[in-house]
Amino acid sequence: MTRTLISSTQLKRGRTVYWTLLAVVVTVFTLVFIGPLYWMVTGALKSAQEVAQTPPTLFPQDPDLSNYTAAWEQLNLGKLLFNTFYYAAGAVLFQLVFDTAAAYALSKLRPVFGNVVLGAMLATLMIPAMVLIVPQYQTVISLPLIDVSLLDSPFAIWLPMVANAFNIFLLKRFFDSIPEELMQAAFVDGASPLRTLWSIILPMSRPILGVVSIFAVTAVWKDFLWPLLVMPHPETRTVSVGIYAFAGGTPQNVVIAASVIAALPTVIIFLIFQRNIMSGLTSGSLKG
Repeated sequence: MTRTLISSTQLKRGRTVYWTLLAVVVTVFTLVFIGPLYWMVTGALKSAQEVAQTPPTLFPQDPDLSNYTAAWEQLNLGKLLFNTFYYAAGAVLFQLVFDTAAAYALSKLRPVFGNVVLGAMLATLMIPAMVLIVPQYQTVISLPLIDVSLLDSPFAIWLPMVANAFNIFLLKRFFDSIPEELMQAAFVDGASPLRTLWSIILPMSRPILGVVSIFAVTAVWKDFLWPLLVMPHPETRTVSVGIYAFAGGTPQNVVIAASVIAALPTVIIFLIFQRNIMSGLTSGSLKG
């Protein structure tokens, strides 16, 4: 019989304590994250009086799906969702074009002072977003040199999102993992740097491009303060700003129903592409 420093009884007790603590921690964190979502979904099925009731009820006494219909009609959610989809699609396009080009240049073309530029971009991640609101707004209301206002223009949302240091860093790290032999072989065959990017780099980078696209969509979807400042007209509002604008004179249960509808697209996107997100974030090498 093999003897160890720790007896089998102690090992069994340790496993019991470990699994007990793990179950408790997982349960607590699940309730913390799922709780607000559950309250939102059930609150959308309650009456206005039941929503305001103290203490709140765990289950709707008389579930009413008409709150969703009222939210769609009263808050004009169709228009708000279309605006948000439009801004998100433009943000994805701009980021894929410009951030990919910047990452490709820093990773494979290696310009002079490229590391300095990359370091400066990464340093901007240390600056709180709220600090940049005022100078960004001053720039948007009067573009330097041409003195043009971008208020109520989709470019007011698209252009600030192009310079995304985090996405450029993600793309660069992925491009760094692509073997230089492929680049050299393409140059020997006469391919230009742009053709190499289009024909070799991008097809191999679909996972990380998908991650960047999802990040861009969720960034537009959840943003509130910036669209509130640059999209003051009701016809150009995003869904978060639109719900906020109508919340004052709308019953609370209808506002909650509108929030559920607004949250559904991003939840569906995550559930569909969660594997792509994880594979894109963890992929960093090629297997031969």
